[in-house]
Amino acid sequence: MDLRPAVPSDLAAIVALERATFPRPWSSSALAEEIAGGEGRRLEVATGAEGEPLAGYLCCRAAAGELQILSVAVAVVRRRAGVGTALLRSALDWGAERGCRRAVLEVRPSNAAAISLYVGLGFQAAGRRPGAYSDNGEDALIMIHPMGRP
Repeated sequence: MDLRPAVPSDLAAIVALERATFPRPWSSSALAEEIAGGEGRRLEVATGAEGEPLAGYLCCRAAAGELQILSVAVAVVRRRAGVGTALLRSALDWGAERGCRRAVLEVRPSNAAAISLYVGLGFQAAGRRPGAYSDNGEDALIMIHPMGRP
């Protein structure tokens, strides 16, 4: 598996993975904006062998000393194979290089697999955002990681 910044030709695969993963997916234009990047933005992809579908992606932003993990998606057939871990470690390193002192993300409390991944990397629950998910009114669990590798 290789990790690299997303390029415009990755957009269709990212959109497909986003739609397969989330009940309220980002629009293709929003994802294209993240791919275009700019200072403090990163959309990184995990690729497999030539011709294989996208293994996963992570979208994050670095601002005011904080790394915001906005979205993480891993293809169903690649889950529990280290893709999410590799993407998150890469994002933490990228944020640390930009002077971030902590990383923050939100996750559905019902997403036990994601929470387990985040806790395993050193994230800790820091609070809840009531009713954050508009599709079902579920709260968002806010998790924080002090920068540096676990």
